[in-house]
Amino acid sequence: MSETFGDFEGLLRRALAPVEPPEQLSLRLESTLTELTELAQDELESWELSTMRDPRNWVRPVAAAAIGTTAGAALVLLRVRQQHRRRASKASGPIDLAERTLHAVADETRKILDR
Repeated sequence: MSETFGDFEGLLRRALAPVEPPEQLSLRLESTLTELTELAQDELESWELSTMRDPRNWVRPVAAAAIGTTAGAALVLLRVRQQHRRRASKASGPIDLAERTLHAVADETRKILDR
């Protein structure tokens, strides 16, 4: 009976082993999020206030704002996460690392909003 559990544990260990994602995944994800953010910005820029009197016209701008906000936030998190090791090596402690991370989030957010 113990042999069965040993095999079972080995099978679980192999099945749950970490898998490295493809190298191009982060680049594809970043480009997709950037494209979604830019499309949402374009949609909101073409929005006309005069058409907003009718509630039926609210769907596109609300959807564009939601998609743009979500894609922008994900893009900020992705970029900040990619630079984590560099910030961690420069940080003198956990509080310094947290401050550096917050500054990185603010900088990335500013970059996206300035587009």
